[in-house]
Amino acid sequence: MALSISGKTAIVTGAANGVGLAIARHFEERGAKVMCADRDEAGLAEQIGDSSENMKFFAGDLREKLTVANLLSATVDAFDQVDILVNASRQVDKTDPLDPEDGTVMALLEQNLMTSLRLSQAVAKRMITQAENDGRDEGIIGSIINISSIAARRTQADLLGYSISQAALDQATRSLAVALAPRRIRVNAVAFGSVMSASLKSSLKEDSDLRPAICAGTPMGRIAKPSEVADAAQFLASDGAGFMTGQILTVDGGRTLLDPVDGAAH
Repeated sequence: MALSISGKTAIVTGAANGVGLAIARHFEERGAKVMCADRDEAGLAEQIGDSSENMKFFAGDLREKLTVANLLSATVDAFDQVDILVNASRQVDKTDPLDPEDGTVMALLEQNLMTSLRLSQAVAKRMITQAENDGRDEGIIGSIINISSIAARRTQADLLGYSISQAALDQATRSLAVALAPRRIRVNAVAFGSVMSASLKSSLKEDSDLRPAICAGTPMGRIAKPSEVADAAQFLASDGAGFMTGQILTVDGGRTLLDPVDGAAH
């Protein structure tokens, strides 16, 4: 029961495909009510649709502040409350580190950091209000989980912007954890390595040498399934992680234990 999330309500961003979709489905299968958010309305409609009364979707660009407010309102209207936020929306683009006109760094900071930060702030305020209205004066009142990447700790020139945005997200996780601990909200992250995400699937199609390179650089010798990230997210959302906050839980098959030169990007 310590790992149960049954009866809780979660917002999961980036839920139209890949890791975000896997987390959303995983949570719903384990008894949570889930609001799936993404910019890709067609993808959400195809993957989520009216599949369950406990799973709804919201389409919008969360880089816009009004969209953040609308997502929160839609979730409360559908399910009355918010107990869990999973910031799984992310964008992976390459950066030319020698081109001062390359705007990738700022674009990825906006998408991968600021979107998650703004939504976390809005959801945290809602969690605090819920607890005050319900008279809950003890115990954890909410859990925020950022989906990060081991790129935050690794160095690859053409992933400059992505690596910076993930490192910033990890630091935001730690800073919010300290700020929100007195308000009884836990903030953690899952940093994953090579997981069969939508972006990795695309890269594998384009580069036949990528899969063996990834496997060679991963001690466990394989690419993870999105469900393995979802399992980690469930743990962090559950009471089983009740005394954990500000932690970056790594799910990478041992990838960060090695330091190969020119290792695969994913």
